[in-house]
Amino acid sequence: KMVGVPENSQILLFGKNVIFIFLNYKSCVEFLTNPKLHRAMQYVAFDIETTGFLPGADQIVEIAGVRFKDGKPVETFASLVNPKMLIPPGAMRIHGITDEMVANQPTIDHVLEKFAEFCAHDILVAHNAPFDVEFVKANVLRHETNAPTGLILDSCSMARKVIPGAPNYKLGTLVSHLQITCDGPFHRAEADARFCGHLFQIMMERIFKSGDPVVIENLINLSGGNPLKFPQVTRQLKQLDLLMDL
Repeated sequence: KMVGVPENSQILLFGKNVIFIFLNYKSCVEFLTNPKLHRAMQYVAFDIETTGFLPGADQIVEIAGVRFKDGKPVETFASLVNPKMLIPPGAMRIHGITDEMVANQPTIDHVLEKFAEFCAHDILVAHNAPFDVEFVKANVLRHETNAPTGLILDSCSMARKVIPGAPNYKLGTLVSHLQITCDGPFHRAEADARFCGHLFQIMMERIFKSGDPVVIENLINLSGGNPLKFPQVTRQLKQLDLLMDL
């Protein structure tokens, strides 16, 4: 409900690359409560696997993104990453990615360029997003690569508010609790991204059924209130680059 807005007021909603103009309060509410609106959102759910828990010291060994449109996965990006270090046994036991599997894979600077191209300007969703964001951010800054430009939402923080009463809010627990069916093992980037995307879609439907409009401001508040975004870096010319231009 828009408090203090007269019913005959003209209302403007500013979206990405578009402005919606409503002649009155009623037409605005009808638009925001359209049952098809939450399914029309396009977003990329993403996930990473790493050598450990410390961004900057530990490294990414796998990254994946799954684009959802009209509530369904429609496109996938996934790549193993050569971390240029040995994968500790503890990390290997979690995700099953071995040194042999990543030995001939591209390094993170090359993979992030392709990941940024895939995600482009779409809204991004990750489970426990700050963890993934800090790892990607550390590499974007170190290698001065391109990064996705879309807003990042945290499905874990959202689930705590939208799905009360779950045993806990780990991705695997929520998938089991909500009986989400999806191919692939947990703790592999593509499968976890797909699980996360389906979880986010279920939450969009629950938000709509609760009577709250599915608008980005509401989603940011449910996601913790502080919008996350990747840094956008302008690559600095190095001395070697200048010599190559001569």
